[in-house]
Amino acid sequence: MRHSNGIRRAVLATTAVTAVAAAVTGILPGTAMAASTTTSAPPPACPASALQVSAWQAVHRPVGTGTGAAVVQFTNVSRKTCVLKGHPTVAGAGNGSPTHNTPLKVTPTGRPATVKVRPHGKAWVKLTFVQVQGEGDGYCVSGKTPKAYPTMVIGLPHSGKHQVALNDGVWAECDNKVTVTPVSAVKPS
Repeated sequence: MRHSNGIRRAVLATTAVTAVAAAVTGILPGTAMAASTTTSAPPPACPASALQVSAWQAVHRPVGTGTGAAVVQFTNVSRKTCVLKGHPTVAGAGNGSPTHNTPLKVTPTGRPATVKVRPHGKAWVKLTFVQVQGEGDGYCVSGKTPKAYPTMVIGLPHSGKHQVALNDGVWAECDNKVTVTPVSAVKPS
């Protein structure tokens, strides 16, 4: 019987330790402990005021003399993390004014994903235009007249519209069409 008493004491000791632990944590003996379900809310969409926008001609672009393709960079200049998601809208700003713009027909490529942008962090989109051909005034393969804009208005879902100039020229394109990537955390070339 000594052996059974030793087992009984071990069981009682384990039960006592479990009861003390349950009292400290607020869990009743015999109930299962649930995994923590506390989740923090996702960061909000970046407001237009949180973004500084710049653009340059892409390294990889169609052959021709127009802009061809450009990379647009969005830098979070706020003190809070926010998110960007989706494909941009694009419009040529007539006379440099965002209110006098010509919307371009946008063809989206790729799947949009939510991009978390920390303070001073960056996100990008790539715009690929129907390229202007030839020298001087250039021409469009379609026969339409090429367009040149001093600035473009780039819109992002839930993050406003942003007027931006190229840091290395003017925006030149044909047919008022553009193919766009979704916002990405990876800088395109």
